[in-house]
Order: sequence, then C-alpha cells, then structure tokens
Amino acid sequence: MITLTTDFGTIDSYVAEMKGVILQLNPAAVIVDVSHCIEPQGVAQGPFVLGSVYHSFPKDTVHVAVVDPGWGRHV
Repeated sequence: MITLTTDFGTIDSYVAEMKGVILQLNPAAVIVDVSHCIEPQGVAQGPFVLGSVYHSFPKDTVHVAVVDPGWGRHV
C-alpha cells in the first residue's frame, strides 16, 4: 500500500502522473490519497495531516509526502 500526501492540488495532472509512474512500477499497487490540498509550502501542515492518519495503515505501508517549501515562490 502507498499513501500520497501533497501540496499539488487537484486541478492539474500532477497527481495522476505520480500514480501512473507508481502503477508502471507495480501494477498491483494499492494507492490511497491522504490529501493533495496541503497549503502550498505547508511544511507544517503536511506532517500534521499525515501524522494524524499514518497509524491507521498497515505497518508495511509506504507513505509518500511531497510539500515543496519553495515551489512557486516569487523572488
């Protein structure tokens, strides 16, 4: 089982692309979306959300979390 927690949002293809790559590597993978609505650069929110649910999954679950602290930041 693989869980996904990201700040990608749901209005584009990023989540589907991640799932496609996972399924190419393992077509039998079970993928669970924890959230894709973490606030952009939400480096505190991401661990909080994942931390609130990880204990509900089997011990061998792989938890993938992607929250980029600098993506989209204008300098």
